[in-house]
Amino acid sequence: MKPKSYINRRKCITFFASAFTFSAVKPLTAQTKYKRIRTQYIAALAPSEATSGTGAETWGLWRIDPGPIGVWLRFYKLLQKAGNIAPAGWRFNINDWWLDENGLIMKAPEFPMPSGKYYVTNGEEHISLLTVDPPDSKGKQTWSLSDGKTIADVTHGPCRSTRYTPENGLGTCSPVNANQNVFPLKPGEDPPPVQGCKRKKYAVLIVFGKPV
Repeated sequence: MKPKSYINRRKCITFFASAFTFSAVKPLTAQTKYKRIRTQYIAALAPSEATSGTGAETWGLWRIDPGPIGVWLRFYKLLQKAGNIAPAGWRFNINDWWLDENGLIMKAPEFPMPSGKYYVTNGEEHISLLTVDPPDSKGKQTWSLSDGKTIADVTHGPCRSTRYTPENGLGTCSPVNANQNVFPLKPGEDPPPVQGCKRKKYAVLIVFGKPV
């Protein structure tokens, strides 16, 4: 997929999220002061039908969109030659790397998920207030969504976020083994398995604001 098409898709996400939240956030926040923030993204691991649960300590947060600062799979060898430093300045880790739906190697999100309250949306018709509680004595974090919304409701479907880690020892999981021909992924299509890697798929939630 050409970079131009990719950038346009990201702009569409921002446009739809902005248009939707402008019209829908008022009733949800009628009794709450609300602050619009620069769009962020959450990588979440939870059952799609869940409205609350545990395990938020396994979630991650991208404070900026990782797509535009990503590196195309076809340029991985150049990334290696650059000492695993991406043009945007982030460091690639061969033992823990991420792919999006376009075949871009992404910067890893921030772990663990910072506690707090986040207004999240799927960028279309669903919106909810996500609460991530502080870690307990064992580092575990609980979470909940408002208004009976489920993880599936607030997951942005077109975005895919997949984490690859070694299956058989450090250094054995390389983007070199990824099939570039399957990208961009079709709607509902799973990210590809990669030889030597364990694969973990995360839901992507768009964050557009916080209560004040």
